[in-house]
Amino acid sequence: MLNRFARFSLAISEIDRCWHKLAAEAMAEYGLNSPHAVYLTTLYNFPEGITAAKLGELCCKNKADVSRMIGILEKKSLVRKEAVGGNLYRAKLLLTDEGKYAAEYVQERAALAVELAGSGMTNEEREVFYRCLELITTNLQTLSKEGLPKR
Repeated sequence: MLNRFARFSLAISEIDRCWHKLAAEAMAEYGLNSPHAVYLTTLYNFPEGITAAKLGELCCKNKADVSRMIGILEKKSLVRKEAVGGNLYRAKLLLTDEGKYAAEYVQERAALAVELAGSGMTNEEREVFYRCLELITTNLQTLSKEGLPKR
């Protein structure tokens, strides 16, 4: 039998692989890749716009990745920048109408994928699963910042 580390690592890797495949299928309609899905759906949650720095923080991505992705989304006319104080330095990023439509489409597909992936789980099991997943995430974030303790 596999040990806990192997089970955990393999499960996370397989979930990530499947998620990217499904997201890529949804994004293909727009000539985009799976990573764009997170940016679109995050921007959708901020109709008043957010800065690139805030977007990076929310998507757990670095400045270079955010800049590259926003450039691609702008070229596809899905995102636009709105100057703040006559300056684009801290511009707000906003979805265009086409971007909103794309984000809604991706959210619908993602919701369906999550619903189908959780088939066979009761609401109680689902709640426990997400609570555990959030706890593991928080613990791993702390460990990645502070390092593993010496034994």
